[in-house]
Amino acid sequence: MNTATIQYLESYLTPRRQQLFKEVLAERTRFLTVAIEDVGHLHNTSAVMRSCDAFGVQDVHVIEELKGKRIDREIAMGAQKWTTVHRYDSTKNALAQLKQNGYRIVATTPHHTAHKLEDFKLNQPTALFFGSEKDGLTETVIEAADDYVYIPTFGFTQSLNISVCAAILLQELTQRMRNSALDWDLKESDILEIKELWLKRNLKDYDALLNQYKTQE
Repeated sequence: MNTATIQYLESYLTPRRQQLFKEVLAERTRFLTVAIEDVGHLHNTSAVMRSCDAFGVQDVHVIEELKGKRIDREIAMGAQKWTTVHRYDSTKNALAQLKQNGYRIVATTPHHTAHKLEDFKLNQPTALFFGSEKDGLTETVIEAADDYVYIPTFGFTQSLNISVCAAILLQELTQRMRNSALDWDLKESDILEIKELWLKRNLKDYDALLNQYKTQE
């Protein structure tokens, strides 16, 4: 969708919503992304999506190899209203796509030689992989990972709930990213793509307005 079409559709938003879009997009990133591998409890998937939105991470990659397509209801409920969800039917396909897009694959796991969060270096586009609540990440991810990271704990509990883990990692890493000289902000093409997505989800008469614009051209 071109800039003129986006501007036409934006004119149907309130000035406050237009300004909010602008402010949020200025903090949005695709430098960091999140991949969720066969998470069983859907409320955790929703919570991770909300954390991505809260900390400005646009893309969430959901792998549904073992448990099938179970996030449809969450999507219908708007859990990913502000994020871009990419869905895969296999872990290998997700890994291949992310690597092709230039991402460093980082497995979040307390059970592997890994960097503590405080020692982890964020210096290139990174995809953080989170596994299921019971079994963690599969060996496919562990073997394919370029690096590993974990959050140190000091109690009897050695691992954190996936949604808690994701929130801690994203808060820390996005803060570091924004305080760095890294080229983390969105390209103009990304901004147009995301605006189109948000407009489609926010304008009740999106299709009618789009057709109306096309007839005026």
